[in-house]
Amino acid sequence: MNSPITLNTVSITASPVRYQEQILTADALDFIAKLHQAFESRRVELMQRRQLNRARIANGHDPKFLDSTRHIREDNSWQVAPAAPGLEDRRVEIAGPIDRKSTIRALNSGAKVWMADMEDQCSPTWANVIKNQVNLRRVLDGTIDYTTVEGTVLTPRSTELRELPTIVVRPRGLHLPEKNMLIDGKPIAGAFVDFGLHFFHNAQRLIAAGRGPYFSLPKLENHAEARLWNDVFILAQDLLGIEQGTIRATVLIETITAAFEMEEILYELRDHSAGLVAGRWDYIFSIIKNFRSRGARFVMPDRDSVTMTSPFMRAYTEQLVRACHRRGALAIGGMSAFVPNRKDPRINEQGFAEVNADKSREAAEGFDGSWVAHPDLVPVAMKAYDNVLGENPNQVSRLREDVQPSASELLNVSGLGGRITETGIRDNVEIGIRYIESWLRGNGAVTIRNLVEDASTAEISRSQLWQWIHQSAITDEGEVVTRHWVSELAEETMEKIERFEGDRFEEAMEIFEACSLRDDFPTFLTSNAYLRYLDKPARQYAMAS
Repeated sequence: MNSPITLNTVSITASPVRYQEQILTADALDFIAKLHQAFESRRVELMQRRQLNRARIANGHDPKFLDSTRHIREDNSWQVAPAAPGLEDRRVEIAGPIDRKSTIRALNSGAKVWMADMEDQCSPTWANVIKNQVNLRRVLDGTIDYTTVEGTVLTPRSTELRELPTIVVRPRGLHLPEKNMLIDGKPIAGAFVDFGLHFFHNAQRLIAAGRGPYFSLPKLENHAEARLWNDVFILAQDLLGIEQGTIRATVLIETITAAFEMEEILYELRDHSAGLVAGRWDYIFSIIKNFRSRGARFVMPDRDSVTMTSPFMRAYTEQLVRACHRRGALAIGGMSAFVPNRKDPRINEQGFAEVNADKSREAAEGFDGSWVAHPDLVPVAMKAYDNVLGENPNQVSRLREDVQPSASELLNVSGLGGRITETGIRDNVEIGIRYIESWLRGNGAVTIRNLVEDASTAEISRSQLWQWIHQSAITDEGEVVTRHWVSELAEETMEKIERFEGDRFEEAMEIFEACSLRDDFPTFLTSNAYLRYLDKPARQYAMAS
């Protein structure tokens, strides 16, 4: 084991990786340390508050619109800051990891925005944490390239940032530590590391190029967490002598508690706000997680039966558009996770039709843009939004005054239709195990049956299994879902999976069982897995003869 490297007050405990000396400079680490010292105690308190809120919901207290912030919702005078340069038109955004190949494909996709993901589509190995920062700097330097296995060299279509998608960086959520960076023996929050390194190295260059340091904030659960981020932005801008309001942040509304505080979140970030995103997959996971033990009312059918036209999802998205447009903010729709299959035109025809319908519905409801996960979906989504927006960059002026905030509609999970099927159970098992295995090898996004699976979709799969087991759910064929049955299906899945040298399926199975089959329910499947398994060598196993 390597001895820690200490620069200023920050100790680096990971084995060194290539180029880290370019990123982990003394000044950059001093900047990170100042963020940590100023905000770590507040972050810890907010994470403790999350646990208390989840316990209240589990004990029968439904989330509600807050009486203490009624004055913010009823005050018609306040608006968020006008859209920043490059964020006026966000009709199609492509989200993806920051490896060189994915980065160049995103930059050449024709999307208006590239959401560079350090969160759910990134496995936070130490190599990836550094690589993300290195590749972002290469984009700004105009030096990023990628050589395919055939020998073709791929580069961005332009070295001018104004001619490429606007860059928005998604750091890790506030709950995740960076175990390889310590101050006084305690880890720095991964969110502060990801945000701080990108901001320190790249903010001035982005501003000089006519853009700015823009971020997408995941997993927020209330407006107090938005206030924390706003204070982080204020200090960060002061430390580097950057004008206040230069940072802009889009908040993903992907937790049920945040859905009741959308206007308050916009208010807390109003000088730094770039709008809200309907983070559909994590939102479904949040509802299952919070209400998992609350009885049949909150038991959902197979994952693919829960669509954006489900009553509670429709209420969530329409109330999001209303909240944003009422305050002059852009509303961005959810992710389309379909991955085209160039060997099967029939799959593509169906997939493109579904994406078109999804994006057309969003645009008609008032959204200003949406996310896709694959470059081939950009023209499909673009056409759907062009048909509604035309030459207008957005439709913020469409206020959706016909929509009224409704707690009962946000919680109307019953009556979804759909069924719990053995196929759905098997799919959840396979997705859970295969995703975790890929994540352990450093891949935060994996394609399974023509869909991009990331941490959020894997969370739905494992939490549905937990809930079905503990609620003794019954399948459409009359079978009770039990721990024993799901365990048997997991063993069957492991027997069918093709093994390879260096795979991590043994550890993946352990994590899957711990998160799906035990009585306790880990808040996030990646949290304990990150601390116990990530950046450790794969176990050896006997290859089949």
